[in-house]
Amino acid sequence: MAAVGVAAVATPPVPAVPLAPPPPPYSLPWQLRPATVGNVVRSDTATAFYKDAAGNTGSTVASMLLASYKVTPEIAPMVRVGFVKNDAPGMGVDGSSFLNPIVGATYSHKMGSFKLAPFLATTIPIGMGAGNMPDAGANAANGAGIRARSAMDNAMFAVNYMTGIAGVGFAYVDHKFTAQVEATLLQLFRVRGDSAAGATDASRTNSTVGLHLGYFVIPQLSFGGELRYQRWLSHPTARNTMTGANVPIVDANMDTVTFAVGPRAHFKVSKTSWIRPGISYARGLDAPLTTTSFNVVQIDVPFVF
Repeated sequence: MAAVGVAAVATPPVPAVPLAPPPPPYSLPWQLRPATVGNVVRSDTATAFYKDAAGNTGSTVASMLLASYKVTPEIAPMVRVGFVKNDAPGMGVDGSSFLNPIVGATYSHKMGSFKLAPFLATTIPIGMGAGNMPDAGANAANGAGIRARSAMDNAMFAVNYMTGIAGVGFAYVDHKFTAQVEATLLQLFRVRGDSAAGATDASRTNSTVGLHLGYFVIPQLSFGGELRYQRWLSHPTARNTMTGANVPIVDANMDTVTFAVGPRAHFKVSKTSWIRPGISYARGLDAPLTTTSFNVVQIDVPFVF
């Protein structure tokens, strides 16, 4: 009897699934909010060098620490704390201060090469240098810190106020290029220091806008620059120590225009984590920053995981 042969049936090869291309690189702004969400710990320190009217030099170091956690692919709550130290020029008062923390959340929605990122937050008014009789050093440090941060983080330094913050960012990210615009409205409500000379208004309204442009030269190195504008929408007042009257702040302090530019490195430390250190130089484009030889160096170290 002849053996029955069993013919082997060849299994057709499974077609290889092409790997998805990596997302276009995103240029992280210097002081604007990111248009993306993620698990991030970020250390950000701005050091300002300036002179008084007599030519004496001073410096201010304003440091921020931020942490965010992505609870969904599009939503990430965040918390940010800060500290400022001021070495005043000449006979000025030196001091330091812990600032109002910020708690909030970012929503980031991707639309092709575009990202839309609304943001809501509030400050917690527990910062130093507050009250009717504030510590002189802490109070002066808060004022100097506003300028060191290009007036973009006023809410953290307004220690007598609780501030509601609402903003939105819109970014184009493709072809190794990032272009991002941002606008923010800040509503301040006085909760401390009813008789303080610097907290004469029950409420104040502030705003900031900014433009960031960035480009990746190689995957490990990008360059970014941004233009920033801060404007009071209400006219704050301050108490004249000689007359006791509340007077509007001078027009030169109603708005601030600054720019910043610098490189940022991008190092992958594991399959899912990156460190993205950068250094930038910032300078004011209008008074009062242009009248005090004001120069700022910012060192920014985000760790993304």
